[in-house]
Amino acid sequence: MQIQDDYIKNQARCIAHEIRNQVSISDVYCEIIKKHLQKNNIEIPSVENALNCIQKSSKIINNSLLDLKSLSTYDFKILDLNSLLLQAIEMANVYIHDKCIEVTLHTDENCLVEVDENKFLACVINLLKNAIEAIEISGWIKVRTEVRQNFVLVKISNNGAKIPEEFAKNIFDEGCTSKTYGSGLGLFICKNNFKSMFADLNLTKSNDEVTEFEIKLPVKIS
Repeated sequence: MQIQDDYIKNQARCIAHEIRNQVSISDVYCEIIKKHLQKNNIEIPSVENALNCIQKSSKIINNSLLDLKSLSTYDFKILDLNSLLLQAIEMANVYIHDKCIEVTLHTDENCLVEVDENKFLACVINLLKNAIEAIEISGWIKVRTEVRQNFVLVKISNNGAKIPEEFAKNIFDEGCTSKTYGSGLGLFICKNNFKSMFADLNLTKSNDEVTEFEIKLPVKIS
């Protein structure tokens, strides 16, 4: 059994190494494009934003694959919550494609949170991606913050298809998914990542009008 476990771990490390090599190529080409635009004095904000999002996504993937143990270790930093949410929204916009979806951010007073930046962004992006997929053609996604005395609530809601009741009660269980193509790992990983960051993720409502997930985070007192 130990030999089998060691073999699986070694194979996983090899696969992770190869994936990192391929991801790093996209980062290199992003830099080449940036230098070309700069050299020719070309300013296209949408392209620059897309390149920055690609590089940020590459960084998240690379940091997760750098060491397979990174899935259970955390690099905590004190960060501005509103800036993190804005980054996540910008990166998640790539999933909208040809849908007509308005994503808005409504923030309460600003606050600091102590989180693992890459894991926090990955989890929020996953929630936004799920919301985008729940909307068939057009709709809205709202991200709101509510600062309380010693914690902050981040509410992510959408007016897409509701989550069926039989899935809603077990939505954070490993393997639970209502998607025909889903793995059922996304929300399971998000729930555990937030828990490791002393936060909590819950499904607060899902009906014909709105589906809402809520993240409860401790506020870092400066």
